[in-house]
Amino acid sequence: MTDTASELPVQDTVPAYDRARLLAWMAENDVVQTTRDHPAVFRVEEGLELKADLPGVHTKNLFLKDKKGRLWLISAAQDTVIDLKRAHRTLGSDRLSFGNETLMWETLGVRPGSVTALALINDADRRVTFVLDQRLWEADIVNFHPLTNTATTALDQADFRRVLSLLEREPLVVDFDAL
Repeated sequence: MTDTASELPVQDTVPAYDRARLLAWMAENDVVQTTRDHPAVFRVEEGLELKADLPGVHTKNLFLKDKKGRLWLISAAQDTVIDLKRAHRTLGSDRLSFGNETLMWETLGVRPGSVTALALINDADRRVTFVLDQRLWEADIVNFHPLTNTATTALDQADFRRVLSLLEREPLVVDFDAL
């Protein structure tokens, strides 16, 4: 074991932001949010009952890699159908497949089940291209995991866009329903 973070194996590294640091960062930047704790949710279907009491559009998030090695994060409304065999043409990418856990941890600082647009805060090198479902871009309130799947953070659209602006991330907005 080494004593500098940059020399640690990927699985032993600590991301710059975890839930507590993310929420503190939001508070420091006047981003209004509401975070509710709940049991761990690993798939959209598992959280339907929990989400029924939370206002706003709930999300599913896909961490993807194309054949050329480009990384993609798609955030969409939980019931949006995303056809990966066709989506790559719209995105201007090569064929897409799911990124592995090591790459997810290395770039976004989250584990499977906790993928979220808010994890872009850990992508300091901007390796991940952010794709946003048009339904989320137009929603009054959007809900994302705060870097852990044991809570949901609700942001109104102005605060969500503020987060993206602070992170200097311009999403590629896609109408998946039209594909």
